[in-house]
Amino acid sequence: MKDILQTLDDRRGAARMGGGAARVEAQHAKGKLTARERLELLLDEDSFEEFDMFVAHRCIDFGMEENRPYGDGVVTGWGTINGRMVYVFSQDFTVLGGSVSETHARKICKIMDMAVANGAPVIGLNDSGGARIQEGVDSLAGYGEIFQRNILASGVVPQISVIMGPCAGGAVYSPAMTDFIFMVKDSSYMFVTGPDVVKTVTNEQVTAEELGGATTHTRKSSVADGAFENDVEALAEVRRLVDLLPSSNREKSPVRPFFDAPGRIEPSLDTLVPDNPNTPYDMKELITKLADERDFYEIQEEFAKNMITGFIRLEGRTVGVVANQPMVLAGCLDIDSSRKAARFVRFCDCFEIPLLTLVDVPGFLPGTTQEYGGVIKHGAKLLFAYGEATVPKVTVITRKAYGGAYDVMASKHLRADFNYAWPTAEIAVMGAKGAAEIIHRADAGDPDKIAAHAKDYEDRFANPFVAAERGFIDEVIMPHSTRKRVSRAFASLRKKEVQRPWKKHDNIPL
Repeated sequence: MKDILQTLDDRRGAARMGGGAARVEAQHAKGKLTARERLELLLDEDSFEEFDMFVAHRCIDFGMEENRPYGDGVVTGWGTINGRMVYVFSQDFTVLGGSVSETHARKICKIMDMAVANGAPVIGLNDSGGARIQEGVDSLAGYGEIFQRNILASGVVPQISVIMGPCAGGAVYSPAMTDFIFMVKDSSYMFVTGPDVVKTVTNEQVTAEELGGATTHTRKSSVADGAFENDVEALAEVRRLVDLLPSSNREKSPVRPFFDAPGRIEPSLDTLVPDNPNTPYDMKELITKLADERDFYEIQEEFAKNMITGFIRLEGRTVGVVANQPMVLAGCLDIDSSRKAARFVRFCDCFEIPLLTLVDVPGFLPGTTQEYGGVIKHGAKLLFAYGEATVPKVTVITRKAYGGAYDVMASKHLRADFNYAWPTAEIAVMGAKGAAEIIHRADAGDPDKIAAHAKDYEDRFANPFVAAERGFIDEVIMPHSTRKRVSRAFASLRKKEVQRPWKKHDNIPL
């Protein structure tokens, strides 16, 4: 019996060593942790239960039968994050470069199937050289099976990808279909075709970092939702995110203890909006002052900064926040901000996370670049996302809400439940000067008359009361009481139910 137990222990030891001490050392030399070290940081202590530790590939071509390491380049299983179950896979770059084989893919598919069946998030730690060339189409088939699982799990359980090394070719499409993608600066990258192929085909000289590094994907492409300095920080932030999310679409987000009075008054908000309507202010100040313990978890912070998206808690419950940022492009909607917000709104609706929308929007950004880029269709994505969302929706207009952008930003007409406005709100088709010049074209050559007309337009429409008279604004509230009013609104909506016509699925304007 002792011999059998020793054999098991020896095999486990070999599996845990991955590609061996030399390769582990090379991984550390790059500033990267090993697959198992990452899982130790991500999961609660001693909570990891591993599957398929002894799985090995079955390839017999190109001498591969002589090298059949345990685990086949990926560590899979389940564990807990702050006591809540998650399923995980962590690719091991020390074993055949973390390349994906048929059996490697089957291990990942197995835990994804279990996650859907048991209603728990899936977290993938990606560090792979891509498809295992020696296996040819079997490797590609494995990727295809993973992609299909991503699609089936979408909207059922949260899916989080952390890019902690190379991710190229077909490998990028699995993370792209997950809900959140995090990257590690200077040690991870994503691209469909690498720098060498780009040079051959287009004659462009570009580095891997420039082509698909963390900075590129968080600021330019919007592929990634956040970038962190190292593996440790990235994994800590994943733990923080998981804490905010429900385990599946059958559950609500966890309710955490809070130490902040729901009725807290913030006198400083009464002076947040400047007297000059063209002077910017920081909308993040409002968000943090509304949140429990002033804690705000921002998503895609570096992309489309004229729109803010992220999570706060109110009375210990997760709320998704979408807000215009007057500090950038005056808070205008454009292609990038519309896509960013629409994706976030749809995620929140998938998982029954209530939506708080903070509005200060002068309209859509004008220009040929926007029109040629399809701002009509991209703006419609956000409109569609808000209109189809059935979660509790509370909207607060702090200043400008002009034109079609007023409608798009969770207006009463898109079935928002509570629509509040501050006394500083201006709800109109456009700004006073532009409106006066159109309405009173005959006086266009007389600046004094136009100024008088603009003043008249301001007096009549540059306030929230016309909309309030028509019931489009439920209440004009004092800024200092916003946390109290919003908290009470969401509390009243906790049992909201909406019946919609049967459909197979909608056809959002992609």
